[in-house]
Amino acid sequence: MGRLLRAAMIALSVAAGGLAQAQTSSQTQPAQTQPSQAQPAPQRQTAPQAQPQAVPPAAATDAPGASVSAETKAARAKLDGYKADLDQKEVAIQGRTMSDADLQNLRQQIDPVIGEIRAVIEEQAPRLEASRQRLTQLGPKPANGQPEESADVARDRAEREAAVAELDETQRLGRALLVQAEQLSAQISDLRRAGFARALFEQSEGLFSPGLWMNVIQAVPREWRALRIIGSDALDQLQRSTTLGVLLMLGLAIGVAIALYVGRRSIAPRLVRRDPAIAEPLKRSRLLAALGVLVLGAAPAIAGSWIVWVAFDSADLVPPRLEQVFRATLSGLAFIAFVRALIDAILAPEHTSWRLIPVRDASATRIMSFSVTLATVMVVGKVIEAFNKAIAAALPITVITRAVFALAAALIFAELLRRFAARESQDEACLGPYVAQDVDIGGPVRSLGWFVVALVLGSVLGGYVALASFLVDQALWISIVVALLILCIAFADEFIGGSLRSQSRLATALQANTGLRRRSLEQIGVLGSGVARLALIVIGFLLVLAPWGIESTDVTGSLRAVFFGFNVGDVTISLSSILIAALLFAAGFTITRIIQRWLDNTFLPATDLDAGLRNSIRTAAGYVGIITAGVIAFTYLGLSLERLTIVAGALSVGIGFGLQSIVNNFISGLILLWERPIRVGDLVVVGDGEGYVRRINVRSTEIQAFDRSMLIVPNSNLISGIVRNRVRNDRVGRVLVSIPVPRASDPDQVAEVMRKAALAHREIMSEPSPRVLFKKVTENTIDFDLVCFVDDIDAAGRVSSDLYFDVFRGLRKAGIGVPSAAPAPEPEDEATDKAAKTEAKEDEILTLLKDKTPA
Repeated sequence: MGRLLRAAMIALSVAAGGLAQAQTSSQTQPAQTQPSQAQPAPQRQTAPQAQPQAVPPAAATDAPGASVSAETKAARAKLDGYKADLDQKEVAIQGRTMSDADLQNLRQQIDPVIGEIRAVIEEQAPRLEASRQRLTQLGPKPANGQPEESADVARDRAEREAAVAELDETQRLGRALLVQAEQLSAQISDLRRAGFARALFEQSEGLFSPGLWMNVIQAVPREWRALRIIGSDALDQLQRSTTLGVLLMLGLAIGVAIALYVGRRSIAPRLVRRDPAIAEPLKRSRLLAALGVLVLGAAPAIAGSWIVWVAFDSADLVPPRLEQVFRATLSGLAFIAFVRALIDAILAPEHTSWRLIPVRDASATRIMSFSVTLATVMVVGKVIEAFNKAIAAALPITVITRAVFALAAALIFAELLRRFAARESQDEACLGPYVAQDVDIGGPVRSLGWFVVALVLGSVLGGYVALASFLVDQALWISIVVALLILCIAFADEFIGGSLRSQSRLATALQANTGLRRRSLEQIGVLGSGVARLALIVIGFLLVLAPWGIESTDVTGSLRAVFFGFNVGDVTISLSSILIAALLFAAGFTITRIIQRWLDNTFLPATDLDAGLRNSIRTAAGYVGIITAGVIAFTYLGLSLERLTIVAGALSVGIGFGLQSIVNNFISGLILLWERPIRVGDLVVVGDGEGYVRRINVRSTEIQAFDRSMLIVPNSNLISGIVRNRVRNDRVGRVLVSIPVPRASDPDQVAEVMRKAALAHREIMSEPSPRVLFKKVTENTIDFDLVCFVDDIDAAGRVSSDLYFDVFRGLRKAGIGVPSAAPAPEPEDEATDKAAKTEAKEDEILTLLKDKTPA
């Protein structure tokens, strides 16, 4: 009875444990879970443990359970937070009109959100793919009429389907939020540009409008009262904050600033020497001098302004409403010093030979004076505008201030252009031969300048004062950017490209340590300077566009979309993927070349294979490596077999039209490497050319002729044409020596001389033995051919020469072919009889030879 009771208790405890586990699993699973899922835990665990090889390694982190659900819930919570934030910003944009500063702040808040959403999408993508692969391993569901799958498989399928659905929903939500954030960012950019254009083209009364001046006169008393109030506030704050220590600190700061301002003109000439005695200084020396002049001419002024600002700000002597006026004044002084230093660095008005741009001395001096004057006028205008903002001046006064200073800047610029036009007219009026002048402000630049002047004047007179002021500011800003760009590009060309092109220490050290050739270093220098030029031009372009309401984030956002991928229909184009695939292919190609070099220099020379088979192995290894690298690159790009089939179909059309010969040569090269009718090192005759095969490439075969020239023969010609391979079966070569002798010579004696010469040569093969052939009889000679063989065809030419020497030496020794002494003159009748006898004797010899010749 006790045993039965204990058994019943054990059974109840096991059943209770199984029921609790079933309830726990049913709570963690979706509502779509089938009833068969409520099985005991041991049964649920046996199926995955029985087949561990069916689960991919990538799916280990995505196994069904609390961890995957927690990660997915965390990602979903992030996305929900981002969605609420984006919705709030979207409502804020649509609800009211926001200033440009608020829009810019909002845009800066959205950019990190876009990056976070993109990171969540990229993080969930491999998990979704792994879950889909795990679901695919179960196969399709059984159709109607087929046996049903077991409860464990059905439960596992439901869990995997739920995981895939959850991850897929998260991915779709992330992509939707990414689109919403990008659209919101683009909408903010559009609003900023629209507000900029609206403010830029807002029309007011013209400068010479009586109504505008009447409004200014009416506003003067009010502005005078505001000025007195601000002045009294400034005096009160000055009295409250002024102490002996403050005065000493301010005096010291102002003294240091004045010393820096005044001393900067003497610091640069002492530290940067531009020797006028040097007629043609090196470009590097000129660039270093220009950099020194720019830094030493602008840095002290900037430092002085900063010191004064820090001193006044620390002492709290400037009222908040006048801070922007004080800041504009100090910044303007530093800006004037910077403009002067920049012009001095590039044009060097007082040092002709150190000038970076070849302009005349008068032009350099004129540009310097007008640039400093123009910068001063604009700084004064900016200070007065800041003061108008500080006192909250009426709109007519602000319009008058901007219009007056824009007009003054336009007139100064017009006078500069007029001076250049007058100078050019004087040069053209000079008599005498034409002398080419240095680079100066020429026609297109001057025409553009006059157009800007006319546009500014027309805007001022037409009431578009904001446009006129913006054009003046932008003209000066573009001029500064172009000047800095010229200086930076010159530095990049000299210190990047020039350091690797010349015999510099850097080039010598790189050549010694890396093993690169001088030509390769020069190419790297040219490429580096080109990349630096492109980067500088892009930076300058962004700086020029900055005042137009186009920020670098707009451009970088577009560049980032191009780099990381954008969709065109169902196709995703990603520059980063293309670059990485290209790098993978380049790495595979490099590894292939290393393996080929190892085969050529290390492995294959240690074998007994002939040169042709070595070349075939080397070429086959190259083909395998390149094809493998291409497959890896295409796989990284995500091109499936269907897409590759489409590409192959498109290529087949191109092959049919233009690539037929290339493919023909490629296939012919593969046939040459496989059948090996021609091998590297073979002596072949192709058409009129003869030589040794040196290399069998993809498209053509290189044959080195006897005169050391290289014949490039397409592979298709070697396959479809007639080619004589002199060493196809062996390297035995035939030597043919043709000897003509006078008709009166003894044939047997001539044949014996030739045979002995052949047998006496040590390189002539004894089997087959040398043979002398009576070739033909002519009117004056009889011709013999000596045919023999050598074991190496490379020696055929040398052996042939030796045989000719020996045969002619033997014939001369035997008196055959040696000219006899001139006979005494004979009577005509005797000469005729002798000629008749000689002819009869020759006919007799010919008859005998014909009788001896076998039928």
